[in-house]
Amino acid sequence: MARQQRTQVGIVGAGPAGLLLARLLKTCGIESVILEARSRAYVEARVRAGVLEQGTVGLLEQAGVAERLHREGLVHGGVELAVDGRRFRIDLAGLTGKAVTVYGQSEVTRDLIAARLAGDGPIVWEAADVELHDLEGDRPRLRYRVDGVEHELACDFIAGCDGFHGASRASVPAAGSRSFERAYPFGWLGILADVPPCSDELIYASHGRGFALASMRSRTRSRYYIQCSLDEKIEEWPDDRIWEELKNRFGPDVAPHITTGPALEKSITALHSFVFLPMRHGRLFLAGDAAHIVPPTGAKGLNLAASDIHYLSRALEAHYRRNDGALLAAYGETAAARVWKAERFSWWLTLAMHKLHPEHSFEAEMQRAEIDYLASSRAAQTVFAENYVGLPF
Repeated sequence: MARQQRTQVGIVGAGPAGLLLARLLKTCGIESVILEARSRAYVEARVRAGVLEQGTVGLLEQAGVAERLHREGLVHGGVELAVDGRRFRIDLAGLTGKAVTVYGQSEVTRDLIAARLAGDGPIVWEAADVELHDLEGDRPRLRYRVDGVEHELACDFIAGCDGFHGASRASVPAAGSRSFERAYPFGWLGILADVPPCSDELIYASHGRGFALASMRSRTRSRYYIQCSLDEKIEEWPDDRIWEELKNRFGPDVAPHITTGPALEKSITALHSFVFLPMRHGRLFLAGDAAHIVPPTGAKGLNLAASDIHYLSRALEAHYRRNDGALLAAYGETAAARVWKAERFSWWLTLAMHKLHPEHSFEAEMQRAEIDYLASSRAAQTVFAENYVGLPF
């Protein structure tokens, strides 16, 4: 017989979405239990994105976990684009009054886990075979196993924050649900190295050999990406080849500032856009990668998860404090409206900056004209900046 437990909100997934939701709910006096399929060490070690919108920073401040972020994070008031060696800067702060903060997702996760374990409530690590039941009733349930022992968690609501491959989205009936997907015909080869960044701000490069991105995690740790074909193997990319390719793609102005060193981590990732609707089914609410994926070009993955949690935490607070269910009823449509705008920006920037077409083809010339217009138009740069720093919640 399964061991019985009860909570107000059951949260599936201890990534940033689930952890941030639990923390915000705790500040409102709402109890939760988090189930996570992996170990704590695995979750804290995952290498992910590192550019936070100002709205995401505000949510972390609201959650009371931004002290280290403000101490160690790097505030960027602009980004650079390099096209065939020609560079121009988009003044995010000057055009919008807002900035972004470079602070690794793994650091956000560690901060949220530390806060949770300091007394906010339990995280059940290595919860196996999670199943969601009775989602359309008043008492949805989560069933899972830990060390071979069956458990059952009765909840008022369930938040599915368990990522693209988790059990939550799979629990929504196929009838009445829809998914939208766009696969891109290339991948990103990423390298993480303990070397100083080549620039004070991110550089997006479009080159005849393909896209490249110079990013960072701190003043001493750099993150670089190279567009590559999907059939390439990581073994084909020794460190020396990666550094040489990066210098070629960024051009002679940037190359002398690229400090080389041994890779701490290398990976090749396929890019795709994905949206699943509805984001709400009965008393299940999907958030983050469980409901949507964006190509990393626009730096929106973690930030979209945070905006979902903004809407969901406010809705749950309204339910418990004022017995007002209007925000919960509207959650799916409200969250999805912002998701589609971020999907559009990420899709546009991906298509604009990557090598997709033969040189001198009509499509390649359209890409070139798009970037030329962006370089010369304050209005176009304002649109870019508004989307990059994050649209309002």
